[in-house]
Amino acid sequence: MKLSRPVSWFLLAFGVWSWFIWITFVKNLWQDGSGLAFDDAGDPTGYFWVHLLLAITSFLLGTGVGAVGFRGVRALRSETRNEAGDEHVVQRQRQE
Repeated sequence: MKLSRPVSWFLLAFGVWSWFIWITFVKNLWQDGSGLAFDDAGDPTGYFWVHLLLAITSFLLGTGVGAVGFRGVRALRSETRNEAGDEHVVQRQRQE
């Protein structure tokens, strides 16, 4: 399957955004002082475990989506280089 340039860049940006958002979220969850993530004894609550699982899952999915976008961008760049090289060969043959 071939991805367009805008779709490839969108998927790559989504992956980068996921890394930023979910790592920040887990840091904030870990430092939660409101009593939602940790009880009075300092033990993790159900809220903590559910949100940690949500963050890990979203992080992994974002990484996968970003990897697909990266591969699409890389394929488009190599395709552009190949086309430019082919055009250079055609011009050289015309000159000879």
